[in-house]
Amino acid sequence: MGVGFRSFSTAAAELSAMTLVAFLSVAPVIEDSMSGEVAKAVAALDDFAVSYETTPMGTIIETDDTSELFAAVEAAHRAVEADRVSTFLKIDDKRTIEQEAREKVESVEEHLGRPARSE
Repeated sequence: MGVGFRSFSTAAAELSAMTLVAFLSVAPVIEDSMSGEVAKAVAALDDFAVSYETTPMGTIIETDDTSELFAAVEAAHRAVEADRVSTFLKIDDKRTIEQEAREKVESVEEHLGRPARSE
């Protein structure tokens, strides 16, 4: 979902302990540009208590409530107006400790000894 951005730092302050990290991709199955429809899916997330960051391949969502996550995903799916819509959802429900997506990346970078991206 390559359109839209709501940073973790901004939205995370609005939420209590976040334990669910999800990767969501919602896209119409069409030949032309998908960005307009993807933008509708991203905008639908604003109505829910989730923080998110959109990347070129999908949107990473954080929340502390599975019901809120599934409601947000359903709204994003329904927001896309197409004859056929493909939705992919992957959830990491870490139940033993509270860890934000940002912290997961920082842990990998600590092991690498550098940022987790190419120069």
